[in-house]
Amino acid sequence: MKNNKKKQIGAWIAIIVLLLAACMPMFFAFGKGENAGNYFRAAIGVAIIVPVLAYAMWMVYRILDRDKKKERNSAVENIIFDVGKVLVKFEWEAYLDSFEFTPEKRDKIAKAVFLSDTWNERDRGSYEEEYYVNQMVKAAPDCEAEIRAVMKDSGKTIEKMEYADTWVRYLKDKGYKVYILSNYGNETMRMTKQKLTFLKYVDGAVFSCDVKQIKPEPEIYRTLIERYHLEPEKSVFLDDRKENCEAAEKFGIHAIQFHSFKQGTAELEKLGVK
Repeated sequence: MKNNKKKQIGAWIAIIVLLLAACMPMFFAFGKGENAGNYFRAAIGVAIIVPVLAYAMWMVYRILDRDKKKERNSAVENIIFDVGKVLVKFEWEAYLDSFEFTPEKRDKIAKAVFLSDTWNERDRGSYEEEYYVNQMVKAAPDCEAEIRAVMKDSGKTIEKMEYADTWVRYLKDKGYKVYILSNYGNETMRMTKQKLTFLKYVDGAVFSCDVKQIKPEPEIYRTLIERYHLEPEKSVFLDDRKENCEAAEKFGIHAIQFHSFKQGTAELEKLGVK
């Protein structure tokens, strides 16, 4: 996303420089003095040379960009990542174990929180965090204090994968567009956004809490495709959940159910992504 902004700024700077170069002859045409003629001729030269140089630079960029695309040797142009269990670890079990609850209480809280439909629906972000926590408490009212304590620091379940930044940057350097399509709650985002450093390298992202849609519902895939004008047949999606991959395939997107970095990269290579 930042790269796109830089390109836009660069384009505007180039336009302004070209306009100034084109206007220079007009400025010096009205000048006076013994050097006015020389200035005018020099301005004419600049007005001619600058656009020619700009065109030459543009052609070099196009050639280099075309060579980068040839280097890809793949029909795939867009890589779409899920976040949880693909680019970040989601270690809710270890986090829950850190509270040292009795086995019975631990299992009850797990079912009321991390294994509940409420936890999944929380990613939609339709309500404030308190609403979802209250729903979890209703499922296990005798564990209210413990559930609230667990939810207060639930961002600790998230840690970035060691390869995340390097992988995204590598794909970008190879000329691919990289996008994010992830179920992610508002409160989780607030607590963990500073860990998601790979976001500064991606070309776009759709998080469920921002669009009030969640995978595997078709609407969120449609949002991604339409927002970034993606061609599904030239896109591949990596997600740890089978149902999310199947939903992507219904739109014609290549899908890889992610299990590990080694397996994911091997599956990408089969599609020509190296």
